Amino acid sequence: MTVPDQSARPTREELHAWRTFLRAHARITRALEAELVTEQKLSLGGYDVLVQLAEAPGRKLRMAELADAVLLSRSGVTRLVDRLERVGLVSRERVAGDGRGVVATLTEGGLNTLRTASRTHLDGVVRHFVARFEPDELQDMGDLCAKLVD
Repeated sequence: MTVPDQSARPTREELHAWRTFLRAHARITRALEAELVTEQKLSLGGYDVLVQLAEAPGRKLRMAELADAVLLSRSGVTRLVDRLERVGLVSRERVAGDGRGVVATLTEGGLNTLRTASRTHLDGVVRHFVARFEPDELQDMGDLCAKLVD
């Protein structure tokens, strides 16, 4: 991979690829969000929080780690966890020996909600994303997106 000239501007074709990527991402996430809210009364961000906690050791994460995992600001994840805590899906507790440390923990109710919501979400992932590609195209898509993550 070559390092781009920092003063260069994207070509028309490059901008088209960028904008198409953004539109595709927005369309798919809006569809997934709408399905989760309609069928499960759970936002896509809330679902992501539950997934991250379910996959964490002991089903708990420090709030800062959770914010990094779900790509939200610390204040954004705090507000989201507040909402999830009010409906009993997540609990929060102070970390022993750390006056400022707080962990979010997935409750049994949160785990049950996640199991149910996963059916809706994963069906949507297949319908809005996976089914639109051939297996080799999905492999290529994953490889290309990995370059963006690295």
